[in-house]
Amino acid sequence: MYNRKLPLELSCGLHLFMEIMNGKWKIDLIWSIHSGINRPAELHRQIARASRRLLDSHLSQLVSHGIINKKVYDQKTKKVEYSLTSLGETLIPVIEVAARWGETHREILEPLFVDVGHSTGS
Repeated sequence: MYNRKLPLELSCGLHLFMEIMNGKWKIDLIWSIHSGINRPAELHRQIARASRRLLDSHLSQLVSHGIINKKVYDQKTKKVEYSLTSLGETLIPVIEVAARWGETHREILEPLFVDVGHSTGS
């Protein structure tokens, strides 16, 4: 198990938010589930650049933090579906505002991430 080198800093809401959302693919997972993609294989296809192991780890963390629900169906072929909790739904407006900020400032910010004419993407 991973042992933290630095203690958690949760004395303000922003630090708490950052601790919960820490992980490259968590916002993509939340948005994908919000958009109706709720099966693990669909999520892995949607976010193909991320490893299956990392996405599964992020999904488990989001479940443990109460952001998403995991429903396992009791049937012969295992079926799992994810959905946003009411707490998770409260993140959608935050993600929308952040996305608008990025689009508004794209002209200024995008050149900072271009290496020899190729965008690194996210």
